[in-house]
Amino acid sequence: MQIQVVKSKIHRVKVTGADLNYIGSITIDEALMDASNLIEGEKVAIVNINNGERFETYAIKGAKNSGEITLNGPAARKVQAGDIIIIISYATLDFEEAKTFKPWLVFPDETNNQLK
Repeated sequence: MQIQVVKSKIHRVKVTGADLNYIGSITIDEALMDASNLIEGEKVAIVNINNGERFETYAIKGAKNSGEITLNGPAARKVQAGDIIIIISYATLDFEEAKTFKPWLVFPDETNNQLK
């Protein structure tokens, strides 16, 4: 049996922009992507703490150490700059492997820099 588990999570990061005219996705500071083990093009779930929206998109790299978190395309209608969101990716694992799997969890500060 296989199950889905949390693979990566960037917890409570601040949205810096929303670009309705971009083709889609979420732009994430490359340093945060590296710390959370996300790769470009990976499917992510977005949870907006401010308004309760939950939706899916895919990740693209933003400038490293920029703090950028920009929702692009239609997803831009579900956030506003300044909203606090959680970014989550999932992995499908064998049930026994899932019992010992440890996800990559990142807790950024108020400027979207990774806390150590």
